[in-house]
Amino acid sequence: MSSSKSLDAVFNHIDGQREDFLARLIEYCRHPSISAENLGIRETGERLVGMLTGIGLETSLIETENHPMVVARWEKAPGKPTVLLYGHYDVQPPDPLDKWVSPPFEPTIRDGRLYARGVGDNKGQHLAQILAIESHLKVHGELPCNVILLLEGEEEIGSPHIAGFVRKHKDKLKADLAVTADGPRHASGAPMIKYGSRGVIYFELRCKHANRDVHSGGFGGVVPNPIWTLVHLLATMKNEAGEITIDGFYDDVEPPSPEEIEAAANLPLDLPKVMESLGLKRLDAPADLGYFDRLCFRPTLTINGFHGGYGGPGSKTVLPHEAFVKCDIRLVEAQDTADILRKVQAHVAKHAPEVEFIAAEKGMLPSKTPIASPYTAPLRRAFVAAQGEEALLSPAGFGSLPGYVFTKILGIPAFVTPYANPDEANHAPNENLDLECYHNGIRTGAALLHELGQFQRP
Repeated sequence: MSSSKSLDAVFNHIDGQREDFLARLIEYCRHPSISAENLGIRETGERLVGMLTGIGLETSLIETENHPMVVARWEKAPGKPTVLLYGHYDVQPPDPLDKWVSPPFEPTIRDGRLYARGVGDNKGQHLAQILAIESHLKVHGELPCNVILLLEGEEEIGSPHIAGFVRKHKDKLKADLAVTADGPRHASGAPMIKYGSRGVIYFELRCKHANRDVHSGGFGGVVPNPIWTLVHLLATMKNEAGEITIDGFYDDVEPPSPEEIEAAANLPLDLPKVMESLGLKRLDAPADLGYFDRLCFRPTLTINGFHGGYGGPGSKTVLPHEAFVKCDIRLVEAQDTADILRKVQAHVAKHAPEVEFIAAEKGMLPSKTPIASPYTAPLRRAFVAAQGEEALLSPAGFGSLPGYVFTKILGIPAFVTPYANPDEANHAPNENLDLECYHNGIRTGAALLHELGQFQRP
């Protein structure tokens, strides 16, 4: 059978299984797997082991210090590339429940979409990869390339153990490239290939002066105000021009390549529409920085929440005795989580030694793969074959995924190929997956395996 007819036969099988594949997604999403609450995690991992073993993969549930990893493999194509497909079977808590139109773990179809917690992030997307594998095996009895599947149970709590797991099991995860199906397609609805993810760290600043709240008239100007202490400290960390002013913060930022600058410039953007949808009159400083340049190439410092003092109705002339602020920093290649945390801690000690600095135990490093990677071509062909249109190329994903374990620990290129609709509402009430996106994801996963089977290693 010719190469094109071989893939067409798989596509025909996938098209004929739409109802069954939808029923399997519904069944999968019925089962909660909330990592933050340790609800249904092991049961879901065991369910995956049964599913993957049943379609012909050698599958294991491997323990970590917390939630287990599912590792499955099919390596019977000597001389062909090995692709590592990553996903996560844990989901976010569904709160607030009263904002859901239908219960989060009772999958419901409305207007061509399936609504359920985890359907887009990430159950529907990695199930699409699994069904692509199954379809090749059903039609041809073999895969066109070698496959390793890694499904994590802790992504929604920051992937605290994946780096140690990958280091410990490097021999089980040897591959030529890694592909993650996660996140939404471009806002325009076009498919997209992302070449990395920003890293992230979290920290908290706490300040306490007096041993109790006091009267602002009786003690104002005498007792220091912890809220003002934190306000002044934060003002030394980022200026009005949008520059982060922590010593050495930008030292290791890797400048974008010409290919990356061009790719970011080519991403479609209706800026007035974006601003209108968010009720914005301006963008954050600096005003002259390109929209996607901000999201792909620039680190950020975000105040997530500021807490202290009176917040009830009316007024209360009180001088609070304690306050705290929570922050995150998004990192770009080649910033290091531990290095940046040290620099923030040193900055706090220098400018406000009374403030307590508390860093989260785990962060996530950034990852980056060159757009000029030889694996770009087969990925692009896969999207055209499966969906009939070219994928946009994004130099980086805007959120954070643990792609660094593939680029920095395994030393292989890593790509993100989102299958979900742009408005999937992941992490929010009424999370959903457009059924055409799901179906196209299965076809794209199948085309990816096919194209890699035709690929000649450089």
